[in-house]
Amino acid sequence: MCGIIGVLASSPVNQAIYDGLTVLQHRGQDAAGIITSDGSRVHLRKDNGLVRDVFLANHMLSLKGNMGLGHVRYPTAGCSSSAEAQPLYVNSPFGLAIAHNGNLTNAAELKEELFREDWRHINTDSDSEVLLNVFAHELHRAGRLRLTPEHIFRAVAGVHRRCRGAYAVAIMIVGFGLLAFRDPHGIRPIVYGRRDTDAGPEHIVASESVALDVLGFELVRDVLPGEALFIDLKGEMHQQQCADNPSHAPCIFEHVYMARPDSIMDGIAVYKTRLRMGQKLARRVMREWPEHDIDVVIPIPDTSRTAALEMANEMNLKYREGFIKNRYIGRTFIMPGQAQRRRSVRHKLNAIDLEFRGKTVLLVDDSIVRGTTSSQIIQMAREAGARKVYFASAAPAVRYPNVYGIDMPSVHELVANGRTTEEIAQEIGADRLIYQDLRDLVDSAREGNPRITRFDTSCFDGIYVTGDVNQEYLDHIERVRSDAAKNPAIGNDLVSTELHTYS
Repeated sequence: MCGIIGVLASSPVNQAIYDGLTVLQHRGQDAAGIITSDGSRVHLRKDNGLVRDVFLANHMLSLKGNMGLGHVRYPTAGCSSSAEAQPLYVNSPFGLAIAHNGNLTNAAELKEELFREDWRHINTDSDSEVLLNVFAHELHRAGRLRLTPEHIFRAVAGVHRRCRGAYAVAIMIVGFGLLAFRDPHGIRPIVYGRRDTDAGPEHIVASESVALDVLGFELVRDVLPGEALFIDLKGEMHQQQCADNPSHAPCIFEHVYMARPDSIMDGIAVYKTRLRMGQKLARRVMREWPEHDIDVVIPIPDTSRTAALEMANEMNLKYREGFIKNRYIGRTFIMPGQAQRRRSVRHKLNAIDLEFRGKTVLLVDDSIVRGTTSSQIIQMAREAGARKVYFASAAPAVRYPNVYGIDMPSVHELVANGRTTEEIAQEIGADRLIYQDLRDLVDSAREGNPRITRFDTSCFDGIYVTGDVNQEYLDHIERVRSDAAKNPAIGNDLVSTELHTYS
């Protein structure tokens, strides 16, 4: 999962992109990058680290120009090398830079095809570099020196024909303008906004609407599945549907965990979705366990707070903050290795003993992926004096790999794979475990936009909306994207000794 932003304005965009990236930082804490264009040259700064650490004053001064892209990343394949940090750039045709969120499911085949047929060399293991070169080749075929929006849309249509998987993309075409497009299923989010100034309209595309809010842009709409938006240097916006058979199926895990609650994506308010998740989960608890002995509902900060508060209200129970979060520790789910996740949990949270001592508590989290975070937090609650510890997940059990850009690649790293709910509860140390029903989760999101009839729920049900994912591919991504692959020095020991303690 990554965060992307693209801005075309009438004044320098370096500060706007920086500020936008800071509110998209939750989407990736491994690397950050900004590229700008002053009309004739491009200026690039990227490195491993948080936005605040990658860009110093001298870097910002060098990022000149009124058009640019920004990217924050966490790695879903290979290692977390700065060589794969984005934006990525190729100089032909015209000069192209990309910021990409998602994952191509046919990247390996495309890489071979690009070398054999298009004579293009791919220098990293990044599928984003593959995507950039596919677009570059299609644009070379479609256009000439006088590039038009029609040439660009023809190139995007070529990308849709060749690429499979999830991709929300912002591309800067040096000397011409800013392009944004989305895969034909609209799996990963991207929104478009504008603001009017005395010098003319300014435009932005970003992964989440919160980036538009902080920069003073008006949210106009989402980029539609298969659609391309192109804003030329005069500030004129051109749009066209470039896919043959688009079908909207956005990733529901954005609403579970990835997105900020103050974002709106695909017409759905994330905060409202999480409220409804809490309501429906509470009703399930009361329906299946009417004689419960819960004293207090406690969220695991931060993503579960909204659902937990609504659960407490619906069940007429006390809501208490039982854990204090260290704001300077990153999100453990998107850290690039299991050992680093394990070290971070107790550094990240500290229990308030008074809220646990002698009580039967219901801990609420957004989801349970590997299980390590959940088990450590349950242990912290017991050490703080809880009499019983129940655990509720606002999402269903994660039993299958995610192949569309979220770091759930290995089925063997998922605590719910091959286990019943009772076995998972025993594994994480809970006295009882309650999961959200998948239909209730889908209804929670769909209520915000009834026109969306399908969501990508593959990590819960194993149904992949692109229709091209088979066991051979799942075996492949497990080899290249598991924690062991990301950290081979400890990988063998990690897999053998901690196979049953992931989150």
